Amino acid sequence: MFSVTIQNETYSVEKTDESTFVNDKSLDWDLEWISDRKIHLIHKHQSIEAELVSMDKETKTLQIRLGGKTATLQLKDRFDLLLEKMGMNNLNSGAAKDIKAPMPGLILELKVKAGDEVKKGDVVLILEAMKMENIIKAPGDGIIKSIKVNLKQSVEKNQVLIQF
Repeated sequence: MFSVTIQNETYSVEKTDESTFVNDKSLDWDLEWISDRKIHLIHKHQSIEAELVSMDKETKTLQIRLGGKTATLQLKDRFDLLLEKMGMNNLNSGAAKDIKAPMPGLILELKVKAGDEVKKGDVVLILEAMKMENIIKAPGDGIIKSIKVNLKQSVEKNQVLIQF
């Protein structure tokens, strides 16, 4: 399962061996690849040609031309959706954002203090959850504004732990 956002509208897409579903509705199309960048679609007896104009793998953004119009698509696979659900969807941005607890747990170690400068990937704290130690890293470069938790404190999922 994945999602596609086209012009601020998000669609849930699921592909099985037999069919493709968009927002839980089966798509009734016939498609044939013309080349590695072009597809010929037939939908409700209407013929449409789709062409991949550009693709950015890092941001998972596609530009397609469909029937003479160009649209930008933002793709999110099941891992992107899971990270988003856990509040960890902006980890690839350059500047650090607030760090939220990805799950309920107990703060075992704080590796930073207010005013510290961190780089993307630096360990900032260790969270124990389900008897496992989870290393929480800085999502980007930044300066710690404040620490919102204390050692041995229990935290809830999505609770802000550190602000940048």
